[in-house]
Amino acid sequence: MSTHTASPEAASTEKKRLRPHQISIGIGLFMGVFTLMSGVIPNFTKWHSESEVTRHVFEGIPSALKAAFYTVIPVMLVWGSFRFADRMRNWERGAPDRRKTTRKNVKRRLADYRAGVYMRTLLRDSAAGLMHSMIYFGFLVLLGVTTTLEIDHQLPESLKFLHGGVYQAYAFIGDFAGLVFTGGVVWAIVRRYVQRPYRIRIKSKPEHAIILGVLFAIGASGFLAEMFRIAVSEIGGKDMSFEKWSFVGYPLSQTVDGLSLGAAENWHQAMWILHVVSFIVFLAILPITMLRHIFTSPLNMYLKDRERPKGAMKAMPNLTETSLESFGASVVEDFTWKQLLDTDACTMCGRCTSVCPAHATGKPLDPREIVLKTGEVMAATAAHAPGGVVSPPLSVDKEITIGANSLFERITAEEVWACTTCKACDENCPVNIEILDKILDMRRYLSLMESNFPAELGNAYRSMENQGNPWGMNQAERADWAKDLDVDVLDPGAAFNHEYLYWVGCAGSFDDKNKKVTQAMAKLLKRAGIDVAILGPSEMCTGDSARRSGNEYLFQMLAMPNIETLNGMGVKKIITQCPHCFNTLANEYPQLGGNYEVIHHTQLLEQLIDSSQLDMRNASLEDRITYHDSCYLGRHNDVYMAPRKVVGSIKGLQIVEMPRNGTKGMCCGAGGARMWMEENVGTKVNDERAQEAISTGASRVATACPFCYIMLDDGVKGAGVEEDQVKVADIAIHVLEALENGDRAARETSAPLATAGE
Repeated sequence: MSTHTASPEAASTEKKRLRPHQISIGIGLFMGVFTLMSGVIPNFTKWHSESEVTRHVFEGIPSALKAAFYTVIPVMLVWGSFRFADRMRNWERGAPDRRKTTRKNVKRRLADYRAGVYMRTLLRDSAAGLMHSMIYFGFLVLLGVTTTLEIDHQLPESLKFLHGGVYQAYAFIGDFAGLVFTGGVVWAIVRRYVQRPYRIRIKSKPEHAIILGVLFAIGASGFLAEMFRIAVSEIGGKDMSFEKWSFVGYPLSQTVDGLSLGAAENWHQAMWILHVVSFIVFLAILPITMLRHIFTSPLNMYLKDRERPKGAMKAMPNLTETSLESFGASVVEDFTWKQLLDTDACTMCGRCTSVCPAHATGKPLDPREIVLKTGEVMAATAAHAPGGVVSPPLSVDKEITIGANSLFERITAEEVWACTTCKACDENCPVNIEILDKILDMRRYLSLMESNFPAELGNAYRSMENQGNPWGMNQAERADWAKDLDVDVLDPGAAFNHEYLYWVGCAGSFDDKNKKVTQAMAKLLKRAGIDVAILGPSEMCTGDSARRSGNEYLFQMLAMPNIETLNGMGVKKIITQCPHCFNTLANEYPQLGGNYEVIHHTQLLEQLIDSSQLDMRNASLEDRITYHDSCYLGRHNDVYMAPRKVVGSIKGLQIVEMPRNGTKGMCCGAGGARMWMEENVGTKVNDERAQEAISTGASRVATACPFCYIMLDDGVKGAGVEEDQVKVADIAIHVLEALENGDRAARETSAPLATAGE
């Protein structure tokens, strides 16, 4: 990317403002000093509780061990803050990204943060979510228990509160939290090394064993230290019956009541040392292993909210006027700081991988690997860090070497082009990592800077550039589908005097299957009395396929004349039947000055049915039907219920869902310009989705996207199933057929009886 020189005032402000890595160091220094002083001060105050029902800090621990504790822990806290600072300086290498907290977004930010911290996102997978919740919340409560004990330790006798009933409640909470935490760790060990789900098994590394071993050691040694602490007092003759509230430690202490006092004291000190050493190791591995996500994941979730709509790509300047010399992302610094933070927020859970249609069908793409490989390149080129490197997001094989900050040192073009842009990876990520943006930014570089794109995509580019549509059809034929219908085709530049503009799209205009959808929708709009018109030959491709494949120049070449036409005519409200057109017109044209009220045809049909403008009382189909979610309608724009409600309004239909539906729906394989590329590796995505539709036993498949219609129809026929067995069609076709069935039934019912002589 080209660089620009900041003004002296801006440079001065930049110097004065604290950088994130400096804040990390400041927090570490504060925590280190605070911990050190908490060990020094009691040596002078000598405040102790006189209550018999309490617990004394460092009871039975020699002074030398206490001194070591208050020396090593502060050092580790400071050391860890510097290691976190190294990582933060890596994020600071990225380009700007507006993620400021404002009055408008603070509620959404806090909601996103709570959703993550409360494990709502993880609980989509109930087993994994519960396991993580046990570890996370158990650890937090244990940290609170330890902090509470230290606070009580610092207070004068008159203010100490951990005694009597309060202490017993405290002891119960501590043991309960420890049991939950340790149980969660054991569950995690069993899940990773016994159950071994595929997405976890393929990325298990030695560091996972170290992390789980350390966490288990913290939990187990805590109970053992408590067990021997209570045993020492009881063997020494003190009544410890009040410790029964320590419902784990106290019963365990009864199992060693035959030990001598000296042996019990030695075991207590040994378990205390093990507990402290385990915690020190935890502090040591925290900033250099995936454990860092304890801090980075909540931060990433808090920063989820952004200014652009969910379905929109990042805006770019007018490429005919910009001074930029490079476009897209080829080096670490081309990504934004938020995209780089993503790599350290990743929990390596593999949920993105498990839902990726490209990965599931044998393509080279693995969304998790895109994140990890980006992080590996960033980590290996950290010139600011000791040795010029920081630890990668997850340990890598020694054979892998990275010599430069180029993303393509680790990521291949084949991985990038295999993506269908279905957004399943982003939707399924429990910590809000934006994987698709990274892929699309790299596509921009490959397409615009290197012309490194599949050859067949070049044919679609030429067709869009020369004919205004990827089919390469004559623009003059755009309105041919409407020849026998009462549809108003607008003259170029004419004032727009209708309620809606019907944006037909390239598929609806030129593809034989989808012309039927357009005709069906036109008839439905006429039935409902909706005042619409079409642009006909004046309509050009919205540019979705060009933009999703990285060709921003071609996208702008198509979008700007469209916007000029629409604005010049005074168009305000647009109906689309293509989710790709819907997303582009509604979410991306505003970046270029085109602001319209855009509605997808399924949303409009829902409104018309609800208002009875479209009378469905007699509409019926005696069939079993399943609905296929369009990625660009669903995950990109959160429209899931409108199509289902429309289908549900048809009497006689038995509706069944495919196993993968809604937010977890399976892509048809055509998004991200894959419609125009050959699929030669692995199983075809549309074939797999078609098999899933067939397996429901449905005799009809409803779609809400022209690409989905084409891909699923081809997939069903490719499976040897004919149309009279399983009919694939857009929702508009199913609705029109149901209405016409109702009309015929009404005519037959109202027809006079035939006379005997006839």
